Amino acid sequence: MVKELSNEYHREIVNLFKSHAETRRSKQGNDYIGSGKLLYPINSPSSRILIKEWLKAKSNLTFREYTDLLDSLALGESHNEFQVIGRLLEYRPAFRRLLSPDSLDLWLSYAEGWAEVDGICQSNFSCAEMLSHWEDWRKTIEAFLHSENVHKRRASLVLLTGPVRNSEDKRLSELAFGNIDELKHEKNILITKAISWLLRDLIKHHREEVERYIEQNRATLPRIAVRETVNKLKSGRKSGK
Repeated sequence: MVKELSNEYHREIVNLFKSHAETRRSKQGNDYIGSGKLLYPINSPSSRILIKEWLKAKSNLTFREYTDLLDSLALGESHNEFQVIGRLLEYRPAFRRLLSPDSLDLWLSYAEGWAEVDGICQSNFSCAEMLSHWEDWRKTIEAFLHSENVHKRRASLVLLTGPVRNSEDKRLSELAFGNIDELKHEKNILITKAISWLLRDLIKHHREEVERYIEQNRATLPRIAVRETVNKLKSGRKSGK
């Protein structure tokens, strides 16, 4: 049974996906992205264009309407709807900067798989945005770190990847190393791959610290994190080639 959507803008977006899908047949779940949600067969570039054009036509969209739409999309039945959250964060930076970090808590409660976490958390929130409201962001990220929800624990790592790559600020790197240390014993691939990613992004401004951390924690870090980070240190690529 299809859920009736109360948010008008959300309905418009779903109808866009339905009318522009590459075939009329949607499917349930995708092993690669780790989501069991409905998936409309529409490629990422086409989806981006659709949302950009839709948003361009909504020049009078208010901040309240924007936040209500983001919250509604998080509850959507399809992976495509959830991915729109990240698009709207990217395409409306003025509104994004007004959001409380707490907003992510609701959205991530409904995330399924790495792609839905990363769509929100990867590079949408800059180091400048994070540092200008540091205590709020620190508290939110630490809450995610200790969450029972593995998607929020992944978010505690992914949120820091862009900021540590683009800033030397010790507050960011110290939080990043602390989060890695807290989660390094986990075996879930959502965590092990994110640890590797964050360590590799730390290399740009904190190379010696990363080298030291790998040496001191080689036995307890996920093997993939050690391998990919050492490769990046030696060759500049995680593959080592």
